Amino acid sequence: MARKSAKSAGGNARPRRIRWVQRWRGWRRHHSQSAAESLAKVLQQPVSSAMTWLVIGIAIALPSGLWVVLDNVAQLSAHLDRPAQLSVFLQMDAQPEDARSLALTLAQRDDVKSAKFIDRDQALAEFVERSGMGELAQGLPENPLPHLLLIDPVAAAPEALGALRAELEELPAVQEALLDTLWLQRLQSLMTLGRRSVQLLAALLLAAVVLVLGNTIRLAIESRRDEIVIVKLVGGSDAFVRRPLLYTGLWFGLGGGVVAAILVSLGTLLLESPVNALSAAYQSTFALQGLGLVNSLQLVLLGALLGLTGAWLAVARHLKAIEPR
Repeated sequence: MARKSAKSAGGNARPRRIRWVQRWRGWRRHHSQSAAESLAKVLQQPVSSAMTWLVIGIAIALPSGLWVVLDNVAQLSAHLDRPAQLSVFLQMDAQPEDARSLALTLAQRDDVKSAKFIDRDQALAEFVERSGMGELAQGLPENPLPHLLLIDPVAAAPEALGALRAELEELPAVQEALLDTLWLQRLQSLMTLGRRSVQLLAALLLAAVVLVLGNTIRLAIESRRDEIVIVKLVGGSDAFVRRPLLYTGLWFGLGGGVVAAILVSLGTLLLESPVNALSAAYQSTFALQGLGLVNSLQLVLLGALLGLTGAWLAVARHLKAIEPR
């Protein structure tokens, strides 16, 4: 009877199913344990961890700081921007009556808002007043400045302004026509070149950060080789082994992002006082702008993402090579 009952009991035995709630709790518990243990191991080596954070932080802070500089230059050029204006210098032998007549003719054009005539004597007086070179001007045998027409065009497109400038220079009474916003266009071209250069530099440095983090995680894998072998012997999956290593990369990247945000903020703080003094000397309201809270958080998140990427690449390459024999 005992054998029969035992056999009956054994025949009715069924494997216990693990519910999805229990799977979720176990998965969450292992994630929290992996995050805490990996952070503890990182903090157990403060010198090497600090050096890794500093290298990552400098690599992220360099393109970020250059981008902040370019943004401030763009804001400064926006403050300096003004409506396009053409300065038309007439021939030296042009008479004032002819210059006034030309100004009236140009003002009636559909592509010109207004045309202002400035006499050469008035121009010299303004130059002397602004430059403070009155004694030098008195020693001149004659006025070296020509009559001037200030033209306010209707169109603001560079192509239309260039066409109007070329047409005005073809007039017999005109010696030269200058577009006052030409330097702004050159500045915009330099800004575009600067942004492309910073983007290229950022791509190279971020790739270097991923390689540094990948090498750091590779060393961590080698130091835990015996532990990984034992875990795989008892049935641990690759995902189970991978989690602590991914969190290690996350902590390194997160710390590097924090260091980068601090370095950029310190650089902005050091430059703020001399920039404000220079702005006040030129009677400008320009103020140096830093990263701000949102951009600083984005920098920290970028570091964390780079840490995860470098760790994932290193784990995917080296973890499969470690198998129990």
